[in-house]
Amino acid sequence: MQYIDAVIDNKSVNTDNFYTYKAPDEVEVGAKLTVPFARRSKSVDAYCVRVGVESGLDDSKIKEIDTFDPGRSLSSEMVGTAMWMRKRYGIKYIDGLKMFAVDGKREKALKTKTSGPSDPDYELTDEQKTAADMISASVEKRETKTYLIKGVTNSGKTEVYMQAVAKALEQGRTAIVLLPEIALSAQVADRFRERFGSGKVATIHSRLKKSERLSEWLRVKNGEARIVVGARTSVFAPLDNIGIIVIDEEHESTYKSDHNPKYETVDIAYKRAALSGAVLVLGSATPSVASYYRAKNGIYELIELKERIGGSRMPELEIVDMRKEASSGNTGVLSRELAEQISRSLARKEQVILFLNRRGFSTRILCPDCGHSMTCPDCGIALTYHKSVNAAVCHYCGRKFPVPDTCPDCGSKYIKYVGAGTEKVEEEVRRMWPDAGVDRFDIDTASAADDPMRVISDFQSGKTDILVGTQILAKGLDFKNVGLVGIINADVSLNIPDYRSSERTFQLITQVAGRAGRTGGDSSVLIQTYEPESDVIMEAASGDYESFYEAELLHRSIMNYPPYSDIISIGFVAEDDETAMSYAEAFRNRLAGLKSAPEDAVVMRPRIDEKRSDSKSRAVFLIKAPRGTRAGYVSEYMAFRDRMIASKAPAFIEIDVNPYGMI
Repeated sequence: MQYIDAVIDNKSVNTDNFYTYKAPDEVEVGAKLTVPFARRSKSVDAYCVRVGVESGLDDSKIKEIDTFDPGRSLSSEMVGTAMWMRKRYGIKYIDGLKMFAVDGKREKALKTKTSGPSDPDYELTDEQKTAADMISASVEKRETKTYLIKGVTNSGKTEVYMQAVAKALEQGRTAIVLLPEIALSAQVADRFRERFGSGKVATIHSRLKKSERLSEWLRVKNGEARIVVGARTSVFAPLDNIGIIVIDEEHESTYKSDHNPKYETVDIAYKRAALSGAVLVLGSATPSVASYYRAKNGIYELIELKERIGGSRMPELEIVDMRKEASSGNTGVLSRELAEQISRSLARKEQVILFLNRRGFSTRILCPDCGHSMTCPDCGIALTYHKSVNAAVCHYCGRKFPVPDTCPDCGSKYIKYVGAGTEKVEEEVRRMWPDAGVDRFDIDTASAADDPMRVISDFQSGKTDILVGTQILAKGLDFKNVGLVGIINADVSLNIPDYRSSERTFQLITQVAGRAGRTGGDSSVLIQTYEPESDVIMEAASGDYESFYEAELLHRSIMNYPPYSDIISIGFVAEDDETAMSYAEAFRNRLAGLKSAPEDAVVMRPRIDEKRSDSKSRAVFLIKAPRGTRAGYVSEYMAFRDRMIASKAPAFIEIDVNPYGMI
């Protein structure tokens, strides 16, 4: 027998500790256990995190574990990553461990296309071959190295990934390939199954049923599947001997978890690669400013793919000034130029993508007499009118409200719907081209459909002529017959309250434009904007990433934004504003008064968060932590949290490192 330390599977912060037990000598780090705990009549689940522990307690007071399950156990590498996550993000031990684990008792095999491995009949371009050879050499040498592939849209990045994955399998190792969306991961997973055989490829994502997820998890854990292709959570796949981890479209915000535990996927991948002696590959046509900065400073190795494959050409991009359209009497969502080009594309039997990063029908519901704007009573943000359900919907908390017949403030009967969303664009397009096949792809249609891939499949097969959608369309989907892309309002992302707004605008325009011209013919992209003089929009239209990057980096340097700092959001949740603010002020004052605090750190003053989606109050403040100092602030957060727990404070504290949509 030996002493071990275990973490209890319990959500309470009060049990966020190590508990010592007796266990058989064959129990190892990562073992899934059942143990007696407190005064509970039934055993509870737990995970072994340390073995060979020396305890100062009397042996008679140390309980023995009840059972351990090798089939559901984690590896020491997974446990090490989970322990590291606690320090980096200030999360509970069990939150990190549970990301690697799986629930469920019954397995149900996931239905996929059955195929055997095939020999690729594919001739690499010189750029592809150079990239694949560099990465494969690092895989073969077991180097812990990170590559950033900056490749224009349709430059063949996926084939480079496949070549490197093949090298990892040849070395007897395993691979993880991450995509930003489930729809995209399903498309890419089919390509990997066709190449390597369906038996070697597993898919893990949040839309799987519990039984299907368990089945795939066990296939990976037991070594049957050696390649995992999936969305964000696939980074926690229970693979041993990892040789390569790929993060495609690495710039996408969906790689940042906004639910507990709040983590950055690239961080987890970097840590797992380091612990496994594996290669990490990041790919994008529009790398995040932070990743490109690291590549420019030698932290990542930069590989560039500047040419499209298969003879396809980059589309022609044109800016349309919507101010001139409005002054000439056109109040519709489509400019005259875009409407004419849509008609010409349809006549040539080409498909059209219309992109607008706003779902719903109208973005505001207001009274023209008194100016009242309908907002969510819980979140304080403007409600969006959804015509399909005839309701006003909060895009923050999801609540739906009936649309009033009269203004609730002044009683006016004139209710006005302002702004356009994808529903409105779809309606106008159906009216203008009644004989065309029109469909819409956004969160609403993807969530409502039994098969979220149906819209994509219909477009790929040519059943749909015009596809209207949101940013989902910008995430690497491969369409062969798109002759025209229309960006309805490029200003939407430019004016969001986030320091990344310029970066996001450049990426969206470039990525959506990249869906056009993939078969070699001429193609066009029209960018509709009320700010045609914007540097970001002009740089995106000309494909000038370097100019955009240099200007954005200068701005962030002046403002001390990432990559020059980490932004840390601290929140206090309580029953009322006064309690939440009192704790926020206390912690803020403590941080501001630390003698060890760096001189250029900024700790902002607390405010009440109006976006809270429940009945609680939340006070929040932000920290600009200079590069290299985040660990100290996370440590202070955990210490303050522990004191709040010990004193049974009537509030609880939250942390989010580098959040999206908070600035």
